[in-house]
Amino acid sequence: MSILIDRDTRVVVQGITGNQGRFDTRYCLAYGTRIVAGVTPGRGGEVVEGVPVFDTVAAAVAATGADASVLYVPARGVKDAVTEAVEAGVKVILATAENVPRHDAAAAIALARTAGTTLIGFNTNGAISPGKCRLGGIGGDRTADLYVPGAVGIVSRSGGMSAELAVALKQVGLGVSTCISMGGDPLTGRKMVEYLRLFQADPETRAMVIFGEPGTDNEAGVAQAMRAGELTKPIIALIAGRFQERYPAGVSFGHVAAMIAGSGDSATEKRAMLRAAGARVADSIDDVVRLARIASSDHALAP
Repeated sequence: MSILIDRDTRVVVQGITGNQGRFDTRYCLAYGTRIVAGVTPGRGGEVVEGVPVFDTVAAAVAATGADASVLYVPARGVKDAVTEAVEAGVKVILATAENVPRHDAAAAIALARTAGTTLIGFNTNGAISPGKCRLGGIGGDRTADLYVPGAVGIVSRSGGMSAELAVALKQVGLGVSTCISMGGDPLTGRKMVEYLRLFQADPETRAMVIFGEPGTDNEAGVAQAMRAGELTKPIIALIAGRFQERYPAGVSFGHVAAMIAGSGDSATEKRAMLRAAGARVADSIDDVVRLARIASSDHALAP
């Protein structure tokens, strides 16, 4: 199985006529994703990569039954785009833009939660259930080479590290149920622990790999859920950014949210917190492979 998206997911692309929307749509269609509609206001009636374009998400959903959306809109247009998708009844929204204004991000997240919609992002390169569906640019033009189907769920703050982790698992004969690049902005549609709860409930996901970094309380939420017994499947954690502890607090490196602002924000503290809660904490990609091998022998992860 998988979480959130599968081969029956019907996707509408908001901003399909832009360069990035058109580019990613081409590769998603080649991968087999069911992109059934695009939306660009004022461009209704056009066709992009064989996909019909509508003026509104409501019209696209009514005509095609789309239930997921990918947003290729500027950061300041994200709140309106999310609002339009939620009001049209879309249940999974992936927002690629980074540095979404905090007030807009908070409003969009609140709206999606109230509607029961899963909002992935902001600042994400995508999500994929290998062999079934891909949203966004994740995997580029080598999706099938990087992501193979399997029993390990991945949640990563970094899009690039999503691919690195998937390839590392592939090298030891393991594959991915679903990989979520959750986004690197300070505010994201869902917390890391919320995706892990979905993997916990998925009978075919037998272990999870997380990639974290300094800043935000995402890893603290995972540790708390582990201590409470909510997450019982093996969790392998790779937390980057120990080098930041040599620099002044409040300086971000990479993602804007990757900064040490207070207690619990550093990679060292997060690693200790997760280890104490029972996670298998890796020191490197190679160590992820080692720990995945152990988990596979303990929990029959291999196909």
